[in-house]
Amino acid sequence: MNITIEHNPSTIKLSELGVMSWPKWSCQPGKYALVFEERETCYLVKGKVKVYPKGSSEFVEFGAGDLVTIPKGLSCTWDVSLFIDKHYKFDPPTSL
Repeated sequence: MNITIEHNPSTIKLSELGVMSWPKWSCQPGKYALVFEERETCYLVKGKVKVYPKGSSEFVEFGAGDLVTIPKGLSCTWDVSLFIDKHYKFDPPTSL
């Protein structure tokens, strides 16, 4: 699982990426089955989550203040322990 996490990126980096202009997504605590059709970069404003790849008991945990990149094609379960509020963007689809 190639989820990358940058803890507490600088406000300069967030500004350069334009994070605050990205769409927002939020969810209540619970378990969610997700499939990432494209690579996603997200910045968590609030919350905490453990991500379990499909068929695995291993997980990656991240939360508020983290800049996270989730690889294209990842099927996983998000186990959200604290309400999630995040900015996100997907990479544009690549043509064949």
